[in-house]
Amino acid sequence: MNNSISNEKIPTPSIWLSIIPLVALITMLSFSVVSFGVNTLSGASQLTLLISAGIAAGIGMGVYKLSWKYIEESFVSSISAVIPSVILLLFIGALSGAWMCSGIVPGFIYYGMKIIHPKFFLATACVVCSIVSMMTGSSWTTIATIGLALIGIGRAQGFDAGIVAGAIISGSYFGDKMSPLSDTTVLASSVTGTPLFKHIRYMTVTTVPAMTITLIIFTILGLNHEITSTSQMELISNGLLSKFNISPLVFIVPFFTILLIAFKTPSIIALFLSSIMGAIFAIFYQSDVLLEISNGGSVIKGAVTALYGDATLDYADKTLKELTESSGMKGMLDTVWLIICAMIFGGIMKGCKMLDSITNVFIRMIRGRTSMVTATVVSGTFFNTILADQYLAIILTSGMYMPIYTSKGYENRLLSRTTEDAVTVTSPLIPWSTCGMTQATMLNVPTITYLPYSFFNILCPVFTILIAALGIGIKKLATSKN
Repeated sequence: MNNSISNEKIPTPSIWLSIIPLVALITMLSFSVVSFGVNTLSGASQLTLLISAGIAAGIGMGVYKLSWKYIEESFVSSISAVIPSVILLLFIGALSGAWMCSGIVPGFIYYGMKIIHPKFFLATACVVCSIVSMMTGSSWTTIATIGLALIGIGRAQGFDAGIVAGAIISGSYFGDKMSPLSDTTVLASSVTGTPLFKHIRYMTVTTVPAMTITLIIFTILGLNHEITSTSQMELISNGLLSKFNISPLVFIVPFFTILLIAFKTPSIIALFLSSIMGAIFAIFYQSDVLLEISNGGSVIKGAVTALYGDATLDYADKTLKELTESSGMKGMLDTVWLIICAMIFGGIMKGCKMLDSITNVFIRMIRGRTSMVTATVVSGTFFNTILADQYLAIILTSGMYMPIYTSKGYENRLLSRTTEDAVTVTSPLIPWSTCGMTQATMLNVPTITYLPYSFFNILCPVFTILIAALGIGIKKLATSKN
């Protein structure tokens, strides 16, 4: 028997056998979330994925007599497909550290604080979070840092905590979704085989209208509210000035990065060059910061540490300390580990044709473009709700619908955009998900309280379906142009 993955004939299993690994995964993940809370991504989720992959492999080998070599080739092929994304994630970590210690991110925060007008607090808070999240590629980091400051300012000014949290969540997830530094954005593009910047450009069709309406709503709400205090904002601004040399000159680095992106430089090269340039700027403009990071060593040691590891500044204020810390490449390792384990699970499910069996059920329900996109949105939200993890939901949604979009003749970018609109932005709206629990804990605002005001997160899936119904920018493969 030839065990090559390219020519071994595999029967399509029944739907009942196919969903056993999925049910096992959902059950174990639910237990992990309850037991480990926000720490579930540090190992518990990865372990449940491997166990579920083992169950799928057991069914394939025991029931359908597949060889271990074939099973192994299935998940090795799956892992190989995301190796460039893993490398990209490591450079994203390096870039985050470089941009923080060089004063780029603190500079954006500082100048963003200065332009906030009391009457436009909600809209500006949303914009500031968008900028910071886009620059860092992390909604979690933005919410845990600048979000904490903004929630304090909003409460001091008499705003309802739910409204302020909604503005913070909306802005943070807009930036996360549109940032080339975001792990979910990289993941959605990579698992669908869509070039990263092509994926981001295509998302503007649904994301920009959703954000525009969101800002209009927050502006109206802000104009109708009395605001009284900006003391917390001044505390943060002065704290940043006490450590960093805030200067417009450091914005040369993001401008340089934008140029690289505009000239369609490969993502890995663009992020590598931007990281190195950020570290160089840090050496010249933030030597005191680098010396503090290196614990009395050299500025070179401080710059290298910021690129690969934990970089923390000594602030008495907890918010300022969290605002200026970074984890470099090290901070991406949990995500890398999760992706590898998820690809093992997905690879075995795909190799054993279990995903095909599940997908066939959905194919029979799809009649046209709008129903296809709607089904993707519903499935993505369902996986988010059941699995309680956006990474797994992205991987499973993409894997399930890839054959459907291909068979219907649509570009991969339509699937990658729909998946992000359905999964990434809805993840913080689910109280028991890792995102929902984390954001509620960090902001000290229950998920159900900020959910009605997270306008961007609610509108994105709606616009995805609406744009699909109207057919705006959607092309078949035969007529598409790269």
